[in-house]
Amino acid sequence: MSATVKSGQTTGQDTAQDRAQDPAPETDQETAKARKKRAAAGAARRTWTVRTAGGLSLRLAPRAVWTGLLLLALALAAGVALIGSGDYPMTPAEVLATLAGGGDVGQRFIVHDLRLPRVLVGLLVGAAFGISGAVFQTVSRNPLGSPDVLGLTQGSSVGALTVIVFFQDSGFAVAAGAAAGGLVTGLAIFLLAWQRGIHGYRFVLVGIGVSAMLYAVVLYLMTKADIVEATRATTWMTGSLNGRDWDQVRPAAAVCAVLVPLLLGHGRGLRMLEMGDDAAGALGVRVDRVRIVALTAAVVLVAVATAAAGPISFVALSAPQLARRLTRSPGPNLLPSALMGAALLVAADWSSQQLFGADQLPVGVLTGLLGGGYLLWLLVTERRAGRI
Repeated sequence: MSATVKSGQTTGQDTAQDRAQDPAPETDQETAKARKKRAAAGAARRTWTVRTAGGLSLRLAPRAVWTGLLLLALALAAGVALIGSGDYPMTPAEVLATLAGGGDVGQRFIVHDLRLPRVLVGLLVGAAFGISGAVFQTVSRNPLGSPDVLGLTQGSSVGALTVIVFFQDSGFAVAAGAAAGGLVTGLAIFLLAWQRGIHGYRFVLVGIGVSAMLYAVVLYLMTKADIVEATRATTWMTGSLNGRDWDQVRPAAAVCAVLVPLLLGHGRGLRMLEMGDDAAGALGVRVDRVRIVALTAAVVLVAVATAAAGPISFVALSAPQLARRLTRSPGPNLLPSALMGAALLVAADWSSQQLFGADQLPVGVLTGLLGGGYLLWLLVTERRAGRI
């Protein structure tokens, strides 16, 4: 009897010691929180703090800075290569010399009047799509949130097709119709999604529903068009940089010059929104104001970009995700997303010309093909992570 009691006591002591040595297993939620804390601590150690004489301070992540510079260099290099490609090829040295004011009369005409506007439209449209996609994904807290999914590009298509089919117009009128369609669609999504503020999940669901309805309108308009109008409409809806001139550069540059700095100024507020409305509000962020201003600016950028080059697909979806994976920085990564979008679009246009010949394949076909594969990969990744 005594031996049995001692044995039991010894076993109990050993068990208590084992429990003291082996900590209790963490739940999945606790593990995720611990990982976020470690990531935040690591990010804090990997930042530079820049202070100005006026008392302002700016935190910079070295990896994000170098990534942004690399993307800028890649976008500019792709632009130089695109200017030099075509039926009249030019070397990069000749392109740079012509841009600096050199070259003969023919080279200056080809560069300044024909090819430079195309490159500038590609850079501006890609940057607009990239930064607006980052805003939509941040506000919706969903990596699949983009103008392609939320119906904004479909709204622009309805506006452009209405002008093509019923007014038989082209050029500026089609661009104006596309911009108006995108803005009206964005306003409709705002009003339908508003319920004491705009919330990401509801915003995405409303956008998907509006996109489905607008696609039906696009199909109806195609049935009312004759063969010539249907061909023009199909070409426009594919998305292309062919034939772009300074008339598309000026409005896109003006809108980007105003709205891109506006969005960058709201970067801190958007970053706080990722922690939730309550936490952001406790940190002094005006949640509804930041969300409305950012979404309005993003909608205008998408409308103007679509009016300039058509609804080029998947740039707004993939650019923010790729930028975030390169920078490995928390937050919306607005500037890297804009640079990534510009580099992606110009590089895709140059690749389409090299693979299929000058002006033979619209860039929207190539971005759709590559973006579709990226979307499948993203869905598989999100499913394995348990987020969908």
